[in-house]
Amino acid sequence: MEAGTLIAAFVIGLLGGVHCMGMCGGIVGALTLGIRGPVPGERTRPAPFLLAYNLGRMTSYTLAGALAGGVGWFAAHLADVNQIQQVLQVLAGLFMIALGLYLAGWWHGLVYLERAGGLLWRRLEPLGRRVMPVRSPAQALGLGLVWGWLPCGLVYSVLFWSLAAGGAAQGAALMLAFGVGTLPNLLLMGVFAARLATVVQKAWVRGLAGAAVAGYGVYMLLVTW
Repeated sequence: MEAGTLIAAFVIGLLGGVHCMGMCGGIVGALTLGIRGPVPGERTRPAPFLLAYNLGRMTSYTLAGALAGGVGWFAAHLADVNQIQQVLQVLAGLFMIALGLYLAGWWHGLVYLERAGGLLWRRLEPLGRRVMPVRSPAQALGLGLVWGWLPCGLVYSVLFWSLAAGGAAQGAALMLAFGVGTLPNLLLMGVFAARLATVVQKAWVRGLAGAAVAGYGVYMLLVTW
């Protein structure tokens, strides 16, 4: 996989912070406030827990990317490889445009995709309850593994992109790069949630991020055609 593709996935994860703040900001805050140290009354540093949450989340993203990339590769080899690959690239570009419009708040069609993902989430969410309240980074890691499957239009759009990545390893790398891109925003939310909320709620910030992502989707279409 080209380095430029991984960089693009990272940047999309970074720009997606305007969506992460609304989608996951409350979750991060609740997780941070819900930390319970092994000794009652003893102050617990949140950094190891936040890192563990996010490591688990990115692990789930990487696994999902590997599965999607493998499915895309298998589908491509059932028929004409070039034709199927081109179709997947076009669909990925369209999803990127849809994602950009979604991030900017100009179109909310991806909400329906998130609702569909809720069917899987209802089965996984009880697993997260089993490790709450969180008293150790190991428990935080387990909770992050579940959290990574939370229905999210941003994640689903990049996951669809990984279908066209060319294989399981490529799909995993793409989702990992995306996950690393989301990391700065979600780590900062645990410390500066209030300030970040003020920034990302500005229409021009959301519009700029959404336009950048949609622009990359247009670029993907132009390159494919």
